[in-house]
Amino acid sequence: MNARALELKAVSKSFGNTPIIRGVDLAIPQGERHALIGPNGAGKSTLFNLISGRFPLSEGEILLNGESITGLKPFEINRKGLSRSFQITNIFQRMSVFENLRCAVLWSLGYKYSFWHQLSKLKDANRSAEEVMESIGLKGRRDTPAGVLSYAEQRALEIGITIAGGAEVILLDEPTAGMSRTETADAVDLIRKVSKGKTLVMVEHDMGVVFDLADRISVLVYGEVIASDKPENIRGNKAVQEAYLGAEAEAEAD
Repeated sequence: MNARALELKAVSKSFGNTPIIRGVDLAIPQGERHALIGPNGAGKSTLFNLISGRFPLSEGEILLNGESITGLKPFEINRKGLSRSFQITNIFQRMSVFENLRCAVLWSLGYKYSFWHQLSKLKDANRSAEEVMESIGLKGRRDTPAGVLSYAEQRALEIGITIAGGAEVILLDEPTAGMSRTETADAVDLIRKVSKGKTLVMVEHDMGVVFDLADRISVLVYGEVIASDKPENIRGNKAVQEAYLGAEAEAEAD
């Protein structure tokens, strides 16, 4: 097995007296595409917020490439090589596609808080932004304000922003939510392309996407991981069927 890119040890989170995440243990090896599924209210987004530093842990520890990131702020975790997207598109609406991506690459190229650099002359930043833009299929929309892109294009741009900083661990929160079948198929192709050689962890409700992309799936129910296995084993797991997949199938049949 590859070295662990991400490891959760007895991770718990309570809001007041209400436990949301209950002692989650999870180890994700480098280079794996890992899907986190579960019914609404299972705690999936909360777990993402704990991993990315938006919420503090109540108990437990999180390791990134063997180093504890427990208690670090989101920007500190990002600089250690983990980047995430959100359920709600999070882009600079008035800036162009190119400008959004150039902002995303600056820190990783070492510019940090350099106020004396003229952006148009930063050849490496401009080149990196162009490369990411081409990889997400938005080269033809280079100078288009992000706010007027279609929904699917905005989601593609957010994925581009997520990978632009060169993070080796990528968290995608419902990347295909709200998309048509055609848009979803395009998004799956894009995710497969941009996550090649990286570690991907995604929350996703579309089971077609999950079984198409994931090397391994973890099922979260009431804040606990009830199964973590290869897709074919998850599909045949009776506990998972009863807790989640059976309910999903019934909902699709209605």
